[in-house]
Amino acid sequence: MGSRQVTSWQDRNITVAGLGVSGISAARALAGLGARVTVVDNGDGDALRARAAELAERGITVRLGLLDGGERAGDVLPEGTDLVVTSPGWKPDSPLFEAAAKAGVDVVGDVEIAWLLRGENAAPWLAITGTNGKTTTTQMLASILRAAGLRTAAVGNIGTPIIDVVTGEETYDVLAVELSSYQLHWAPSVRAHSAAVLNLAPDHLDWHGTMDAYAADKGRIYEGNTVACVYNAADPATEALVVEADVEEGCRAIGFTLGAPGPSMLGVVDGILVDRAFVENRQKNAQELAEVKDVNPPAPHNIANALAAAALARAFGVEPRAVRDGLRDFRPDAHRVAYVDEVGGVTYIDDSKATNTHAAEASLAAFEPVVWIAGGLAKGATFDELVRKSADRLRAVVLIGADRALIAEALARHAPEVPVVDLERTDTGAMLAAVREAARLAEPGDTVLLAPACASMDMFANYNKRGDAFADAVRELAAESA
Repeated sequence: MGSRQVTSWQDRNITVAGLGVSGISAARALAGLGARVTVVDNGDGDALRARAAELAERGITVRLGLLDGGERAGDVLPEGTDLVVTSPGWKPDSPLFEAAAKAGVDVVGDVEIAWLLRGENAAPWLAITGTNGKTTTTQMLASILRAAGLRTAAVGNIGTPIIDVVTGEETYDVLAVELSSYQLHWAPSVRAHSAAVLNLAPDHLDWHGTMDAYAADKGRIYEGNTVACVYNAADPATEALVVEADVEEGCRAIGFTLGAPGPSMLGVVDGILVDRAFVENRQKNAQELAEVKDVNPPAPHNIANALAAAALARAFGVEPRAVRDGLRDFRPDAHRVAYVDEVGGVTYIDDSKATNTHAAEASLAAFEPVVWIAGGLAKGATFDELVRKSADRLRAVVLIGADRALIAEALARHAPEVPVVDLERTDTGAMLAAVREAARLAEPGDTVLLAPACASMDMFANYNKRGDAFADAVRELAAESA
C-alpha cells in the first residue's frame, strides 16, 4: 500500500486495532477525513468504555471485550473492512490479521497512516531505531535541531502520536522520529531523509519469531533513504542492514565509533567528538563537534547515542556549534542511568529502563566496581553472555523478580566468586529490601546500579514505577544515614 494508491479516505471502511493512544489518534484522524471507522479491542472496563464513549460522539463505532457470539472483539474482522490499522503491540499472527489476510485486506500501522497523511510540503523525517538508546538519541537529535534554530519535535514511539503531529496545525522544518521494530513492521511506505540503526541484540523475539525477522524489520528504516544511512561500526549487523537496503542514488553509509573515525565516520579523538563524514576532503580533515563532557551522562553507550544523533543532524546540514549546544542542553529522561544520591561514599544509579540484557551490559560497562540489582521478567532472554562480559566489574549482585533464577544460574557459571543475594519477596517492600542488601554489600567508591536486564511487570506497573521505588528506597536510606 503506497501513498500514490490513496486518493481519498472518504467512505472507506477502516478497522482500527487497539483502543490505546495510537489507536485513538488514528481513529480520530481517519474519521475526520470521512472514513467509516470501527475500533476493536479485546479489553473492557471503565477506562476503555470512557474512551469508547468519546469516540462514539465522533461517529466512530467501538467494539470491546466479548461479542454476543462469545468471540473476542479484537479477533473478529468487521464486515466490509477494506483496511486494518493496527497499534504497535498487536502480534502479526493475531486472529484479526489472519482474517484480514484471508479477505485480502491490507494491515498497516499508525506510522504508515501518518506517512500517508503528510501534506505536500511535509517536514522530512530523521528516523532512529535500535534495540536500545532510541528514545535518548531521538531526544538528543531534537535538542540539536532546536539549537540550530529549526522547528522540530521528537515523535513516533515517544511523545505526541505522530498522526496528530503530521495532521496538526503547527508546521515543522524536520521531525526526529523514533521507530520501534513493531512500528517498522507495519510501515512499508515510510521513506526517511536519513536514518540510524543504533544497535541490534535479541529482543521482542516472542513478537517477531526469530532474530532474522527482528533485524529485517529494523532494517526497513533504511529503505528509500535519500542522504545518509547511519550505522554502528561496533555492531556489524547494523552495517549489514545498510548494505542490504534499497536507497536513493547518492545516499551514503555513515558510521559512528567510540574510537578514532575513518573517512565517512564520526568518532572520538582525545575526548572530542569529531566528524569525518560531512566535511570537505574527509580523507584528511575532521571537524570538532563537541567534547565528551558535553554528553549527559558521558557513559560509553550514551556517547554512541550522541554520535548517532550528531550524524543525523549533520546529514541535515546542521552546523557543528548547534551539535555542541544541543548536547549541552539535553537532559535525559528519568530512569536512564540517572544519578539518585551518594550515601556513605556509595553512588546509587537508577537505570530501570535497562529492560533487556543489551541495555544492562551497556549500563554495567559505565561503572566499576558495581553492586548490581537485577531481575524481573526475562521475556525469553538468556544471561550468560551478559554475566561473562560484566563479571570483572561486579562487587556483588542482588536479585529480585520472577525470573531471577535464570540470572543466578548464569552467575554461578561465569562469576561463581561474586556474592549473590536472592530475594524471594515480590511485595511493595521488596525494592527497599534490595537497596538495603546492596548497601550492606557495597564499599565506599562503589556504585549500586539498578539495571534489571528484565521487564518490570512481574512486580511493578512499568519500569518507571520500578525506578521510582528504587529512588524512594535510596532516599530512605540516605535519611537514616543523615
